[in-house]
Amino acid sequence: MDKKSLNIILIILTILVATAFAFSVKDMRPAPLPPAVIDPANEETPTVEPEEGPFVNVFFIGQNKNGEEVYKAVKRKYDPTVDGTPVKFAVTALFDGPKPEESKLGVYSEIPVGTKLLNVVDAADGVYINLSKHFETGGGTDSIYKRIFQLIKTTKYNTNKPVYLLIENEKVEVLGGDGIMITQPLTENSLGG
Repeated sequence: MDKKSLNIILIILTILVATAFAFSVKDMRPAPLPPAVIDPANEETPTVEPEEGPFVNVFFIGQNKNGEEVYKAVKRKYDPTVDGTPVKFAVTALFDGPKPEESKLGVYSEIPVGTKLLNVVDAADGVYINLSKHFETGGGTDSIYKRIFQLIKTTKYNTNKPVYLLIENEKVEVLGGDGIMITQPLTENSLGG
């Protein structure tokens, strides 16, 4: 076999090995995260700080330094005389939306305008959040993922109890017109399928 034929065979073998390697690496990639699931390490806190005293964390959406959407914790001064427990206070603040000074810092909410927080029951066996049907309308699947994660993150940082979502007094199993399955109690894996 001459040198030219040997070089051609080596080139063909190199191409075959590279192709096989490329396809095997493709299969080893991790599965993509569901829409709007942001690594908690990327959560950022806007610079608006409450006065001294106890506070709760309320999670809205904004952008990080790279222009990527992230969940941003906003600290709100907690007043136990207003809504009782910290989780009730935080959920109420979430549904009230960002304050004007927070909006100026670029945070917003995916919770649809017009959604009513019917009640929050902080019981011994868990926290029950009852919302109007409007919570699951509009914005598409990505928006529903974002709004549910706002609720999950806000409750997670303000209670250690299990949290349950109800729409019009009914425990949620499927959310929105696209039929997003949801497991309860709510955790960061509730929308994982």
